[in-house]
Amino acid sequence: MSARPLIIVESPTKVKTIKRFLGSGYDVEASGGHVRDLPKSRMGIDIANDYEPSYIAIRGKGETIRTLKEKAKKASKVYLATDPDREGEAIAWHLQTLLQSAQPKCSRISFNEITKDAVKNAIASPRAIDENLVDAQQARRALDRVTGYSVSPLLWKKVKRGLSAGRVQSSTLNLICVREKEIEDFVPEEYWSLDLSLAVSDRKERLVLQLDTKEHPLPDEAAVKAVLKALEGKDFVLTEKDTQRKHTHAPLPFTTSTLQQEASRILNFSPSKTMRIAQNLYEGVRLEGEGTVGLITYLRTDSTRISQEADAAAREYIGEAYGRNYVGRPESAPKAGEHIQDAHEAIRPSSIRRTPQSVRNDLGRDEYRLYKLIWERFAASRMADYEYDSTRVTVSADGYDFRATAAVPAFDGFRLVYSADEEKAKKDKVLKSISEEDRLSDPAFEPKQHFTQPLPHYTEASLVQAMEACGIGRPSTYAPTIATLSDRHYILKEGRNLFVTELGETVNNIILQSVPMLADKDFTAEMETELDKVAEGDTEWKEVLRSFCPPFLDKVETASKNLERVKVADEETDEVCELCGRKMVIKFGPHGRFLACPGFPECRNTRPLLEKAGCKCPKCGGELIIRKTKKGRRFYACENAPECDFMSWNRPKTDAKK
Repeated sequence: MSARPLIIVESPTKVKTIKRFLGSGYDVEASGGHVRDLPKSRMGIDIANDYEPSYIAIRGKGETIRTLKEKAKKASKVYLATDPDREGEAIAWHLQTLLQSAQPKCSRISFNEITKDAVKNAIASPRAIDENLVDAQQARRALDRVTGYSVSPLLWKKVKRGLSAGRVQSSTLNLICVREKEIEDFVPEEYWSLDLSLAVSDRKERLVLQLDTKEHPLPDEAAVKAVLKALEGKDFVLTEKDTQRKHTHAPLPFTTSTLQQEASRILNFSPSKTMRIAQNLYEGVRLEGEGTVGLITYLRTDSTRISQEADAAAREYIGEAYGRNYVGRPESAPKAGEHIQDAHEAIRPSSIRRTPQSVRNDLGRDEYRLYKLIWERFAASRMADYEYDSTRVTVSADGYDFRATAAVPAFDGFRLVYSADEEKAKKDKVLKSISEEDRLSDPAFEPKQHFTQPLPHYTEASLVQAMEACGIGRPSTYAPTIATLSDRHYILKEGRNLFVTELGETVNNIILQSVPMLADKDFTAEMETELDKVAEGDTEWKEVLRSFCPPFLDKVETASKNLERVKVADEETDEVCELCGRKMVIKFGPHGRFLACPGFPECRNTRPLLEKAGCKCPKCGGELIIRKTKKGRRFYACENAPECDFMSWNRPKTDAKK
């Protein structure tokens, strides 16, 4: 039997998918991700020897490496088909290094989607490993090792063991701390608005407008009273009516960042959950009648580019399914800014004709919802603009202008498919049809007091958006960075909002005092730019380390000598320990927060931490508590259980303040 080519991929799921495409003419094996890495027990970067990395086989991968060597030795050639990004390029390089003695004929292939055509086209055009991409990944890995393995021991020494710091992690933590400080320091300012309601001729509906406060600001109630006094007995007349046809452009297809943001906002998925499900959709899902097939393109990208073939197929489908007038104009819409990994396409379905409804029975609930979101966003991006008629009306009296606007849809365009960002347009029949002949009478005023609001707390979606805007990290790092901050208990999620903990503030303060560049978003963004230069072949990868490490390590050494130890007190609660009478404190465990007696080890009492829902039990009047099932689904139960058996999956509409 003649030797067959061997294809090595990362995931076992891909093995099944690609074997089905290629048949018995190829062997396909999985590496299970990285096979070599820096050692966990030490830094693994020889600073004295010009930052030379020390790679070792990953513990537990011995059998995988032996199998791959045996298969490679028998193969006619080896194709390294790891993921199409820097990390995948580095894995291919490590594999080539390990397999070189067994099989010198190693080629690199990559595909943006796991479909039969994409895989066969990749095999038809193999290439050499891109050393620049490998060097960029080596530089990133070395930087992260030097920072993490230098600052983490400092935190253990000055605070407590188990803490960590990092180039991306620490600047992201500082973003959250800065926002929290802004919210804490915010001083609300009073302002007022003034609504005007008018009868229009003999119509039933009244016209509602609002005072234009640019020319007549209303800082307080006195200003409102002055306006009301000036308008007493005055006649109101229509002074302006303008209707314009306006357009809302179709949205761009998803990047990693925008997918995480929209999945969080619309589906309430965490970034890590979004990426986990997207990975499954990319690697392959078994479809009835088709077998296993990748449903979406590669999920780590910050490009909005779409291949010509996919663009043409989408426009053809839209014309057939919805009509030619729904097909958008061909146009190039590159993403503004730098650092675009344009070797990748945007995230899109591998086939526009594989509609969400057609695969619904083959997907789990969350897989279906995410695929539907990706499919609809891509389809919408190839569709015509949404058009609407915007009418603006101005009614005036004694130099005071009151204005109102309304929008009437004219052509739904892309919103036929994707309306997640639909504006809350005011549809007012009276405003649309009003004319100078109409008589305006019976004015009624409604003053409203307001206070300026601080910036909102970060949510996971808005934090990803901020990280992208600041240049902190790359698409592959957003989700794991937020997960690390949560796992380290530097931040807490309450509802959708993220809050920094006392421990998080302490760690951030120590980093600001010792190695402030680690928390500086601009410095972190500059480092990402340097890594991009390495990937482009413009900078030698060790040069990045030579310029960064010496001053950084000096600061760490100085801080280790001069900084005082900081004790982070546990958060005290009003809950009393029933065994010894002390006020219980909040501790962190493997499954989250819990209540513990501060008298440990004399008193070892612990209790679950119950989160109050802010509602009264409709059955007995007790406080409702938010609980979770074993699978993590939230429900509402009465604090008086088991005496009261009230339980609801939905939050009752009773206010605890009433």
